[in-house]
Amino acid sequence: MKKNIFKSNGFQSLLASLLCIVLGLFLGYLVLLVINPAGAGEAILTVVKNFLTYKKTSSQLKYLGNTLVKTAPLLMCSLSILFAYKVGLFNIGAPGQYLISTMATLMIALSIPSSSVPTWIIWILAFLGGCLAGALWGALPGLAKACLNINEVLACIMTNWVAANLVTWMFDISNFKNTVENTKSGYIYKTSFNGVATPKLGLDKLFPGSQVNAGILVAILLAIAMYILMTKTTLGYELQACGANRHAARYAGIKDKRNIVLSMVISGALSGIGGGIYYLAGTGQYVLEKSILGMGFNGIPVALLASSNPIGTIFASLFISYIQVGGAAMQPAYSSETIDIVIAVIIYLAAFALLMRGIITKAVSGHKGKEGAAK
Repeated sequence: MKKNIFKSNGFQSLLASLLCIVLGLFLGYLVLLVINPAGAGEAILTVVKNFLTYKKTSSQLKYLGNTLVKTAPLLMCSLSILFAYKVGLFNIGAPGQYLISTMATLMIALSIPSSSVPTWIIWILAFLGGCLAGALWGALPGLAKACLNINEVLACIMTNWVAANLVTWMFDISNFKNTVENTKSGYIYKTSFNGVATPKLGLDKLFPGSQVNAGILVAILLAIAMYILMTKTTLGYELQACGANRHAARYAGIKDKRNIVLSMVISGALSGIGGGIYYLAGTGQYVLEKSILGMGFNGIPVALLASSNPIGTIFASLFISYIQVGGAAMQPAYSSETIDIVIAVIIYLAAFALLMRGIITKAVSGHKGKEGAAK
């Protein structure tokens, strides 16, 4: 019997995501139309046209390369949220885990003298340190959930704000602040200050003039690894079984408390890798302020846009990053606040991908039912 492509999960997820993207762009266009009717059409086309152009110019290649730099940490944060969601948990603590990893990564990368230790060893130590810091910070709400049955959302919110204040305080008392210029006292040194930076592996030749590096390759490989872990391994099955029904999983002999903690540890490690990848690029400066970075929160709509598929997060995070980087091309016709509103509308609509998929599934099932009744 020939399978109907319209009933396949993959096709319905892809169609739902595309519909949400188109709807988000349309609503973004309406916002621009209200603010500045004359340039609305050109502005929204500027954001997306490079993505659809086959022949890439040097400026477009630079634009795409810089987009890949933003994509890597966003991909890791979306994988973090997706992984926790797959095992029945909502890791809203990704921003805090990202922040703690940022602190650990930068401190390790800047404190070990490159004159005594090879820079590639410092890079590995800083990367692993950031990953471990994110994992430990993710374990806190996991332990609260498993041992005390405290809702992980509440625990994650608390750890987010603790991380924001802790990181600011630790950097404030450190000697890592960029005081070369008085205007930069609120910034932390880039890792390149100590000669530590992620290798480019020839990607700078593919995207000349951009800040692209091998971090995007690491993120893509980890996305594939997460797909294999969740769909092809016994551990992945146990984690998802525990998420589906904790009590039934325990009855089947699965250690539910251990799996809850382990899930949050892995989820926190993924967010931590995101922070490590971004700042180990050697081009990003951390701003010293008591705030929660939006990178972890942006991973939520990316995971939803990808319909909770690890491979889908690669393309969803690339699209969201492209829209965010492309917003700069709308200036000076529109203010930065207007651009942020448009981007927020598009990202917000991306979160309706699962709802849209449910509508499509219901429509296809209803159409099939009418065909069967007619026969």
